[in-house]
Amino acid sequence: MGLFEDLSVTIKGKGKRLVFPEGHDARVLAAVVRLKEDQLLDPILVGNPEEIKATAQELGKSIEGIELLDPNHYEQFDSMVEDFVERRKGKATVEQAQEILKDKMYFATMLVYQDLADGLVAGATQSTGSTVKPALQIIKTRAGVSSTSGVFILVPENEDEQKYVFGDCAININPTAEQLAEIAIESAKTAEIFNIDPKVALLSFSTKGSASSPEVDKVVEATKLAKEKAPELVLDGELQFDAAISDVVGQAKAPGSPVAGQATVFIFPEIQSGNIGYKIAQRLGGYQALGPILQGMAKPVTDLSRGCNEEDVYKAAIITANQALLQG
Repeated sequence: MGLFEDLSVTIKGKGKRLVFPEGHDARVLAAVVRLKEDQLLDPILVGNPEEIKATAQELGKSIEGIELLDPNHYEQFDSMVEDFVERRKGKATVEQAQEILKDKMYFATMLVYQDLADGLVAGATQSTGSTVKPALQIIKTRAGVSSTSGVFILVPENEDEQKYVFGDCAININPTAEQLAEIAIESAKTAEIFNIDPKVALLSFSTKGSASSPEVDKVVEATKLAKEKAPELVLDGELQFDAAISDVVGQAKAPGSPVAGQATVFIFPEIQSGNIGYKIAQRLGGYQALGPILQGMAKPVTDLSRGCNEEDVYKAAIITANQALLQG
């Protein structure tokens, strides 16, 4: 079976509930109908029910059995407002919360926080910031994790061949050594969701002291911290990309490294190289880039691209449900 067939089998019948705050969007609605029909999860569409029903009618789709929630007519709205005010710890009054929670994104995020949904998929019609900000304010990061990060899964044309994880390519512009260490550990966990055996390389323009600069020092320190925090991980750095991916180069540049020449998870030192790197693999290497997949959150939140199609939404939801299943 292919990657998504495997991921679908894992979540089928598990009853995971995902919320989609862009229920009026045709791409989202079509994907949600498929997810429901395929019995992969129990979706919740947020928005004006009449608008959602009109979109469904235009598409010729049945939304029977799919839960529709309208922030403007929600029976438990007062309870949600109370929980939001408590969560924001004095940063919002009741009156402010009542206005904020009419925003579909904030409303949907609160459903996840209140355990009424296991995860959230959004971003088809809004920016990454609009998706991530409410999540960081309300759901926040998992215990022991200081910041969220975004990775891509690089899938070759032949899905039986090796898949890779690239991070952080989406969130942290110039992470500290401590953040890089966290990103490395969280990326290894994400790799396991996709049945990728995590062998983590912290990348640099230097391999084992071949160059010296503050940028290299940061990666060296991050490697040290990651090894201290997760000694069970197969992890090494600092490594150049060729030393990390090529066995011949790895043996020459980093003999004895447990990762050189066989890395599957690549941690970039800052977002510029990460973003450029995954797009080179995508455009020149012919890899499909799945993501960004947000990691480190207390509950899974997935950010779609505004250029996404129905298939992208469908696959993003499958990934999110797998994250939710793994987190319990």
